[in-house]
Amino acid sequence: MMLLWKQLVLLSIFGCLAAPAEDVAFRGPSWKLEPTDLILPISSPEQEATLQCQADGNPTPQYRWSLNGTLIDLRSDYRRRLSGGSLIISSLDRDQDTGVYQCTAYNTWGTIHSQKASLQFAYLENFKSQTRNAVNVREGQGVVLLCGTPMHSGELTFAWIFNEYPYFVQQDSRRFVSQETGNLYIAKVEPSDVGNYTCVVNNSITKERVLSSPTPLVLRNDGAMGEYEPKIEVHFPDSVPAAKGSVVKLECFALGNPVPEISWRKTSGDPFPSKVKLRNSNAILEVPRFQQEDAGTYECVAENSRGKNTVRGRLSFHAKPHWLQTMMNAALSIEDNLAWECKASGRPKPSYSWLRNGEMLAAEGRVQIENGVLSIVSLNLSDVGMYQCVAENKHGIIYASAELMVLAAPPSFSKSPLQVLQKARSGSEVTMECRPQAYPQAISLWKKGNEILQRSERITLFPNGTLKIANVTRRDGGSYTCIAKNQFGTASAMGRLLITEPTRITVGPSNMEIIVGESIVLPCQIAHDPALDVSFSWAFNGQLVDFDRDGDHFERVGGSIAGDLMIRNIQLNHGGKYVCLIDTDVEHMSADAILIVKGPPGPPETVLVEEITDSTAQLSWTPGRDNGSPITGYVVQARTPFTVGWQAVDTVPEVINGNTLTATVVGLNAWVEYEFRVVASNSVGMGEPSPPSLKTRTEDAIPDTAPTDVGGGGGTKSELVITWEPVPEELQNGEGFGYIIALRPAGSVTWTRAVVSTPGLAKYVLRNDTIPPFAPFDVKVGAFNKRGEGPFSSVATVFSAEEVPSLAPVRTRGRSVSASEIEVVWEPLRSIPERVLGYEVVYWEDDTKPDTVGKVRISANYTAVNISGLRGSTQYYLAVSAFNTAGTGSQSQPINATTKKPPPGQPPLNVKWTLIGSQLTLHWDPVTALETESEVTGYLVLCRRHRHNDVNAITTDQTTAEITLSANDNYVIEIQSLSEGGVGVGSEPIHIHKLSMGARGSGATRRGSAALSPLLLVTLCLALSAAS
Repeated sequence: MMLLWKQLVLLSIFGCLAAPAEDVAFRGPSWKLEPTDLILPISSPEQEATLQCQADGNPTPQYRWSLNGTLIDLRSDYRRRLSGGSLIISSLDRDQDTGVYQCTAYNTWGTIHSQKASLQFAYLENFKSQTRNAVNVREGQGVVLLCGTPMHSGELTFAWIFNEYPYFVQQDSRRFVSQETGNLYIAKVEPSDVGNYTCVVNNSITKERVLSSPTPLVLRNDGAMGEYEPKIEVHFPDSVPAAKGSVVKLECFALGNPVPEISWRKTSGDPFPSKVKLRNSNAILEVPRFQQEDAGTYECVAENSRGKNTVRGRLSFHAKPHWLQTMMNAALSIEDNLAWECKASGRPKPSYSWLRNGEMLAAEGRVQIENGVLSIVSLNLSDVGMYQCVAENKHGIIYASAELMVLAAPPSFSKSPLQVLQKARSGSEVTMECRPQAYPQAISLWKKGNEILQRSERITLFPNGTLKIANVTRRDGGSYTCIAKNQFGTASAMGRLLITEPTRITVGPSNMEIIVGESIVLPCQIAHDPALDVSFSWAFNGQLVDFDRDGDHFERVGGSIAGDLMIRNIQLNHGGKYVCLIDTDVEHMSADAILIVKGPPGPPETVLVEEITDSTAQLSWTPGRDNGSPITGYVVQARTPFTVGWQAVDTVPEVINGNTLTATVVGLNAWVEYEFRVVASNSVGMGEPSPPSLKTRTEDAIPDTAPTDVGGGGGTKSELVITWEPVPEELQNGEGFGYIIALRPAGSVTWTRAVVSTPGLAKYVLRNDTIPPFAPFDVKVGAFNKRGEGPFSSVATVFSAEEVPSLAPVRTRGRSVSASEIEVVWEPLRSIPERVLGYEVVYWEDDTKPDTVGKVRISANYTAVNISGLRGSTQYYLAVSAFNTAGTGSQSQPINATTKKPPPGQPPLNVKWTLIGSQLTLHWDPVTALETESEVTGYLVLCRRHRHNDVNAITTDQTTAEITLSANDNYVIEIQSLSEGGVGVGSEPIHIHKLSMGARGSGATRRGSAALSPLLLVTLCLALSAAS
């Protein structure tokens, strides 16, 4: 193995130790995998055991193993070999291989030991094959049957067979099998217990099972044994050590007659925690996950009617060492001091020792060891290596490892060069750091140009190489060199100091007040040394403005010498403190301003209805935010189920100023549920409304609104019908609302009253056989509720129902006017007691089916009517009756009349026209009627100005006509035939344009599609004439 000092010299030459401490790569061994305790069954000669061990390191670590503290010679041991760092043992031998193993890893940087691990072998030998003697007992006596456990290793469990397999002894309060001794205990023998008992032993690791020879249990014949006090045969030791986290089981069982009962307690009186379990009729106390608080003295009490017995034992807590604090790898400069500390918990308290490269480290000279603290002063290269802190108590031992590297190197500026250019403001303080890497730390001196700097009032030189110059001026500018030196060498670095003029804020932001929605620019402009790089930023209420995120409102403007801030569409939340931050290479400056944003007030809060009557409500509220402008006034609004949205209401005071926080709302309707809200205003405008108050109903009151539009009339015989406009629900003023109808015959004094209790009713019908027909009554309608009667409406005159006319019209006559009209004439009814409002004419075609009728009504002023829309050449039956509001009277005797034949269906054809000047001459072929049509009696010529509705018409019995036209208009001409049956089909329309004067033309030989109506008013002022 290479000597340590040679390694260090080589490493120093190659610069391995010259790296900065934080960049050092530690290369000594470090554990990835350590051996653990192993217990194995030996199942075959070919079986192998593997104890794992693996470490990292550079170069790759090598390994060696020890057994019971003795180094294993792997070169001469054919059964043991390495696989990586793991130890593999073949052809296992219980005697040779049982023991405590430890792995050691080492490379050129040092050596470390692993934790120790035991290797054990589980086995179970057979019982001796000798016959067991019978056990003779008396009935009622207690007995112990001994198992006589054979040689073994590994955890065992016990059971007993009664007589023959598979009948096992069932444990209860009388019988108990100890898992500590394997013995069977019977507290009180009964006759049923007589038989052969065989002890069964199981090895939990090897899964082996062995059976003892049977032990006969024989009952003596000298009588039963009397009662006696408990005798505890199974109990735990006076002191029971228990490991942290383990499961502790305490056994306690007693013989006795009667069978004893078992109970447990802690002598301290503390109750058992819920995790403690009692098993096997309380014979076993189990404490899982044992902790410090579970330690103490436990007492088992066995008791029957003859007495009791107790046994005590102390559970003591112990724990293997467990690390609380370990050391870290360290790379320190030569001549530095090392201080490592490790701490471990454990019971009993662990002791500490230290190893260096696997060898015990003694406290002497520069090395001091106190408990878990290792101190080495004035490190040198011989201190390099792997160190281990060892914590140990009687229950275990643990190792913590760390590597120590000692660095030795000349100064170097490769990782921390001097700043090439450093700028400083005139009058400021400049600090220039000289921090070369050097082990040990270098001694530094400074030069400005070629002149070595000395301490002065303005110049300070610190031991760590830092140079500080106070109140710098332009003359301090120039080149500076730091020279660093230690025992391994010298190095230097140079930088330049540039002194700049102070930066000034020429225009800064100022405090402002602004209205919501407006936009402003906060200025921030400077004058600065051109050698400086400048950046601007803004803070709002202590937070930097994010121009990307808040670009909708904030924008930076102004160029390189200004950092003006534009704020668009300012909102209330933009009010606050704005700071312009100016950063240069040498200084930081700021200028701030307060921006007050004024807006309409915020919503008032907590609108309360303090008091309410039938027409008023006393309100109070708390003011909202004034948003930068004092509140000047409030408006109260109300809403009910009967209003559309919120409505302003009248208040006292009428005008509510901004300092008033109460008001009385007046003019409310009684017995209506109201909500109120308040709106504040200031010089900026009207704010948002407050949340609504709780719904509150006004008190009830006597109705103060009378029904309107009182009238009526009609109905059937002996009825008086009275109607009115119902009072709206919001004006009914309370529950139990209804109407009072007061009536009397016109001219009388006494009123008759009727009550209607339905609020929505708008009609009352009085039925009485004494009511004369169509008699006038004075009527008025009032309102009431449960509080009383309200006002009545004004008096109206309403007539009672009338009777239908009792007579039918006489001298009824009918005359055919055309193919579609019949005129009906009759004499009026004059001297009848009933009122006649008009006449109704009923007509039908088939006298055998009078129900297929049409009817026409006309007022009583007329005694004739034309029935139109009839079919030509058809006989109609007609009857006339009088009517009034009571209905229609009896009909006259039916008459009949036959409509005329229909007019010709052929239009005038071959229409020719000539226009000379303003004179239009028309010619057409005569129309010949069919046998089923009316004879032609003449012709109708219709003339209409284009795009006008007024029509002029002339008649002629000739087939020619002359018309004088205006030269400034366009015209449409149409010709129709005349007959008794009416007007026939019109010709095709003829269009005459004002530019056609002196033209001629002819119409189509088929019927036109846009005939002119002869019934249109004739108003056109044209001179029309017809050729005779």
